[in-house]
Amino acid sequence: MNRSAVRENAFKLLYSSEIQKEFEEEQIDIFLEDNNIIGNEETKYIKSSFFGIRENITEIENLISKNLSKKWTIERISRIDIAILKLAIYEIVYSKLPYKVVINEAVELAKKYGDDSSKSFINGVLASIVKELDVSE
Repeated sequence: MNRSAVRENAFKLLYSSEIQKEFEEEQIDIFLEDNNIIGNEETKYIKSSFFGIRENITEIENLISKNLSKKWTIERISRIDIAILKLAIYEIVYSKLPYKVVINEAVELAKKYGDDSSKSFINGVLASIVKELDVSE
């Protein structure tokens, strides 16, 4: 499974947890089994992303909120877009992945799963965060 496919599965897990609100650890194992994710690297990436986001959720949500236009609040963002943003921010800030790759992958997820405006919204918020944090490639 390539990195894009693994990232897409991590997004699906995050989205599922956004919808369910109450999310138990055993649900991750069920998700992995249902999606036939058996590779050690894939499982490790998905779990570390999920728990890393959970551990840093306050900082991640603050970054999102600070980089929205004045008329937006985090509560107005679709659950799909919020899951994409959380994963991308985690990858840029905590996993130290190249921001250009992460933003490109996030936009691709937004094109596939979001609505018509999702790709430009995701791109704008992430670009603003990268600029604010002065992230270098």
